[in-house]
Amino acid sequence: MTLTVILAAAPAAGAGDFFAGPIGQLLPFLAIPVLFYFMLWRPQAQRQKEHQAKVQGVKRGDTVVLSSGLIGKVVRVETDEIGLEIAQNVTVKVVKAMIQDVRVRGEPAPANDSKS
Repeated sequence: MTLTVILAAAPAAGAGDFFAGPIGQLLPFLAIPVLFYFMLWRPQAQRQKEHQAKVQGVKRGDTVVLSSGLIGKVVRVETDEIGLEIAQNVTVKVVKAMIQDVRVRGEPAPANDSKS
């Protein structure tokens, strides 16, 4: 019976001393930047790298979505601009930074045509 009393009392005394000291009080303030790095900054940087790779990899024939919601087919690619066909014989110049997503590689088949 005395062994259980000693084992039960020992961790409580050690834990209380650690968190009552100066290191224990600073521990939450040191943990917050680490949590922010792993939960916010790092995932955001990874998404930004993936998006940058998509934008740099755009080629003629891709269908893209612009940040304004406009969807079109890439007909010309330059260093920092693309030519985007938004309707038949309607082409506009768009800055590559405005590309939000590359939807479909190549030309999709129209929904109302037969596949035979």
